[in-house]
Amino acid sequence: MEEKKPGWNQFKRIKLDRKRLARRMQKAEGATQRHAHRFIVRRIDNIRLVAREVTTWLVLVGIIIAALGVQLLVSKPQFTATARAEGGTFVEGTIGQIDTMNPLYLTTPSEASVSRLLFSSLYNYDETGHLRQDIIKSLTVDASGRVYTATIRDDVAWHDKTPLLASDIVYTVNLIKNPSARSPLRINWLDVTVAAVNNTTVQFTLPATYAAFPHALTFPILPEHILKTVAPGAIRESAFSRSPVGSGPFTFRLLQAADNVSRHKVVHLAANPAYYAGAPKLDRFEIHAYPDEASLLKALRSGELSGASGLSPTVAPSIDTARYKLTPQALNSGVYLLFNMNNPILKDVKVRKALQAATDTAALRSDIGGGVLPLDAPVLRSQLEGADIPKVAPPDIARAQALLDEAGWKLSGSGRVRDGQALSFTITTTKNSENVRSIDNLVKQWQKIGVNIERKIVDTSGIASTFVQDTLQARNFDMLLYELAIGADPDVYAYWHSSQIGQTGYNFTSYSNKAVDASLASARSRLEPELRNAKYKQFVRQWQEDAPALALYQPVLEYVSNENVDAVRPGAQLVSEADRYANVLYWTVHSDTVYKTP
Repeated sequence: MEEKKPGWNQFKRIKLDRKRLARRMQKAEGATQRHAHRFIVRRIDNIRLVAREVTTWLVLVGIIIAALGVQLLVSKPQFTATARAEGGTFVEGTIGQIDTMNPLYLTTPSEASVSRLLFSSLYNYDETGHLRQDIIKSLTVDASGRVYTATIRDDVAWHDKTPLLASDIVYTVNLIKNPSARSPLRINWLDVTVAAVNNTTVQFTLPATYAAFPHALTFPILPEHILKTVAPGAIRESAFSRSPVGSGPFTFRLLQAADNVSRHKVVHLAANPAYYAGAPKLDRFEIHAYPDEASLLKALRSGELSGASGLSPTVAPSIDTARYKLTPQALNSGVYLLFNMNNPILKDVKVRKALQAATDTAALRSDIGGGVLPLDAPVLRSQLEGADIPKVAPPDIARAQALLDEAGWKLSGSGRVRDGQALSFTITTTKNSENVRSIDNLVKQWQKIGVNIERKIVDTSGIASTFVQDTLQARNFDMLLYELAIGADPDVYAYWHSSQIGQTGYNFTSYSNKAVDASLASARSRLEPELRNAKYKQFVRQWQEDAPALALYQPVLEYVSNENVDAVRPGAQLVSEADRYANVLYWTVHSDTVYKTP
């Protein structure tokens, strides 16, 4: 018989003992109650006794922690400070094309900006418009006032680590003088000879005494060891002009065509850690060159720039001051309305004086935006000393009308005529909002005395612009609204001496006066400050009397920068726009909290 195996049926025989289960549950319940009574109920009184002490200690600890926090916040400024931090990239917008980075051929503010960051000079200008030593250690002049000896630093190196020597300075000057190089700086160095005495000493010999010669030593120096095998006539188009090697605070990395349609280019620079004056705080610097003011404004509004240079005061009100700060910096320049003295009508001094008397320059400055400064002379008033500095008489419409009547120009309807010819002129200028508004203001003022004006606005932003050849050199204008760079010294011989008349000169008005010629020649050839000051006052007085031009205003650079950056300083007096970089070693884009040292 087969043995039976256990299966699920066996569970049918199990019976639940309910009485036994109930006894065990009662026993567990009793044990639980005894433990609760022993460990909880009996100790509730103890907790009540210590609760007040525990609460007191908790409150006391909280007060101590809070006091320590308050003390930390109050005393933190005593041992910490907010300091400008090193590193980062400064992105700056400028106006003007970048067609070359060779500093001998600069034509736009953008190119000048790149040059100032890449190249060194013997001297450059500080934020007050005064000369300061760059690579020069000393400059002496002999008893004749014609021989200058310059000693340069021995720790200056090119970006490729090659030492900068006196021979580099000699090479640069001789290259400038070479007619094959076609440098616009050539006219300033034609009669100057230069020689290297040794590796750190260079000597300049002038044909005659020239008091302002130290200011000529601000030219950028080029590397002979790189360019000596390049023919002077090929320098401008050489690879060096597209990939320069300098000795300045930043080194060249890349030229980028950001937008071929708008001709927006970007120059990428890196900090030079071996710079002889100390490494910049920034790691990198980018210059974004825009073709016009509208493009630069658009970039600012998009928030892609740390700063911007070259905007006119007319657009300053459109800047978002919640995001950007405006820092005005006066420029050592003057905006003038130049009269072409070859124009038959403008040859008459009474007509020029009438236009002078009818011009309210204060109203013109206010119309531009109010940020520009007064100017009534061919030099800045700050460049002259004494209480007897000549001044132009205030505007006088009645006097202007009387002068035109004396000159034979009689009112006829809304204008003036003489011998059947209308008194009418064309004002030529380059395209920007400031110039256009200035002309509009002059048109309104001169309508009051019956003078009619036509406008000719020349766009110089294109690479095919021929403004210099067709307008300046050809003297193809009746009147020219134009900015003249005055410089740090009042030597404006190039603009007003009769020897500078002609296509190669800068006397754009063709102005000639023997007394003016004598004053300008004498002032630049004497080293005595008092005598030079007296000569320039004589020149200014005669210039104002002859009125070959109208001084309208001294321009002011409205530098726009992000609220987080630290760049240009307020109240600066810049010789040129590129001199905003006088303190570029200390520019930063952010700040950190640091502990003070005891």
